[in-house]
Amino acid sequence: VRSRLTITAMGCLQSVACKPRIKRENIVVYDASATIDHCPTVIEENSPIVLRYKTPYFKASARIEMPPIPRNEAWMVGWIQACTQMEFYNTYGDLGMSSWELPELREGLVKAISDSDGVSYPWYGNTTETVTLSGPTSKPSRFSVHMNDNFYPSVTWAVPVSESNVPLLTWIKRDQSFTTWLVALNMATQEKILLQTVKWRMKVDIAVDPSKPLGSRARLTGRVHQDQPKVLTHMEPIHPNALGKPNANDAQVLMWRPKRGPPLVVIPSK
Repeated sequence: VRSRLTITAMGCLQSVACKPRIKRENIVVYDASATIDHCPTVIEENSPIVLRYKTPYFKASARIEMPPIPRNEAWMVGWIQACTQMEFYNTYGDLGMSSWELPELREGLVKAISDSDGVSYPWYGNTTETVTLSGPTSKPSRFSVHMNDNFYPSVTWAVPVSESNVPLLTWIKRDQSFTTWLVALNMATQEKILLQTVKWRMKVDIAVDPSKPLGSRARLTGRVHQDQPKVLTHMEPIHPNALGKPNANDAQVLMWRPKRGPPLVVIPSK
């Protein structure tokens, strides 16, 4: 039996028997951008228990045009993010330091850990970060996806394994790197089409004088503004650990590493 031929809306001759495949060359990405706000990290000394700091926001956005989606296909397009390196040390004079760590990353067992919200794997989130398209659609679909991320942690003034509330914190150092991908995912086959790769890094150095009154102990040191993200001209493959559980928040461990004596787990991974 001769296969019936039809002319599609895009003017292509195709067989009805074989569905058109969504390919990278048929997806258009406009205005892909990634920035970190040009403002310094803000230190908050409102609490006698913890210092808080709020970094500027990393922001990524893109406008996308997807070709018509075949019947019985659904595609999700959005941002996936993974942490690729983390140093997060809080020093307490000559007593030691507390350290948030990702053990598998620290030991080189994995190259990246998912930075998903913990619900929407593999996506960073599921509000502005993703769009779902269900076929059949007869025309191209145009939409935008965007995400933002920053740090807003609390660090205890006192040694975290101590019963005392005496402020002894002297230094905070944070240096964390991420890779962020813009991806189109076939929800049935799990086929992934990479559309963009972004690399970015956030660094924070805070000097603390715990002998001073609350409100005047901490100051930023080093560079005030962050390096801007790099939108790569090539696609970097997604590491398998970037796609599923655990995410960085669940995998991280708070250690106490004293100058003398063995390290202690203060908060285990979830």
